[in-house]
Amino acid sequence: MGDVSGERCAVVTGGAGAIGGVLVRALLDQGASVTVVDNLSSGRLENVGTANAHPKFRFVQADLRDAASIDASFRGATEIWHLAANPDIRRGTAEPKLDLEFGTIATFHVLEAARRHEVGWIGFSSSSVVYGLPTVFPTPEEYGPLLPQSQYGAHKLASEAMISAFCHSYGMTGTIYRFANIIGPGMTHGVIYDFLKKLERDPTRLEVLGDGRQAKSYLWTADCVSGLLLGREKARRPIDVFNLGTETQVSAGEIARKVVAACGGSARIEMTGGERGWIGDIPRQLLSTQKIRALGWTPRLGSEQAVDQAIATLQAELGPH
Repeated sequence: MGDVSGERCAVVTGGAGAIGGVLVRALLDQGASVTVVDNLSSGRLENVGTANAHPKFRFVQADLRDAASIDASFRGATEIWHLAANPDIRRGTAEPKLDLEFGTIATFHVLEAARRHEVGWIGFSSSSVVYGLPTVFPTPEEYGPLLPQSQYGAHKLASEAMISAFCHSYGMTGTIYRFANIIGPGMTHGVIYDFLKKLERDPTRLEVLGDGRQAKSYLWTADCVSGLLLGREKARRPIDVFNLGTETQVSAGEIARKVVAACGGSARIEMTGGERGWIGDIPRQLLSTQKIRALGWTPRLGSEQAVDQAIATLQAELGPH
């Protein structure tokens, strides 16, 4: 099942998202035919860029919650990249059914389509939040017990379990990727985006949720995609799990200072206080990436470089304040 030789026909759910767009173009560059299934609730067709005109590219606007509407899109597929999800952790806390429907149920529908059409491999974009509040740093893939702190984390962990069950039951191969914070072009959420939008509304002050000491690993989108592709290439076992992140952290306070400096340096930074920025926030995140690095993966940018580049890129995309 790990063999990627021969004609490749990839389905990318959520392929119009910021990560999906980079992955789609990379798959096309590798010669694969690519079908994107996206409801455009948070994704944008601009994220796939020139892929729109590629003869091997097809876009299907459909909702993964509706199994009947997506089934035909998986016919003939040799691999599935399941990236679609609710991207806003805080919204999932306010609307508890959101991650159940757009996450767990959607994943089940994708897996059922994969089973019916005998798709050989599925890759899943999970998250570091499945670890909950780990006590080991850097946190390895074998860490447990996994006790998520948010509805979003619960959906990711439930989806991991279903993928494992389907792979062992129906002869598929699955690769689960647990992401650090992925940043890059086309972002529509996340700390950098939120800070820039706050300064757009009020250039005099920047509110930082929490005490600003929350420290996390940030990975540039293209580096994330290179890890995804390597994991696909090396997939051999029925199920495997890889962390994807950098070996360094950047605090929320430091990101705030960088954003303020990039926007003229005059805004006052105000912390709301508390260890967490919101319910379900993970104050510290640093993943061990030795497993994927042993296969030959190395991110081009560290966390601080990725943050700097993301600020500049997103500033250009959002335009002058």
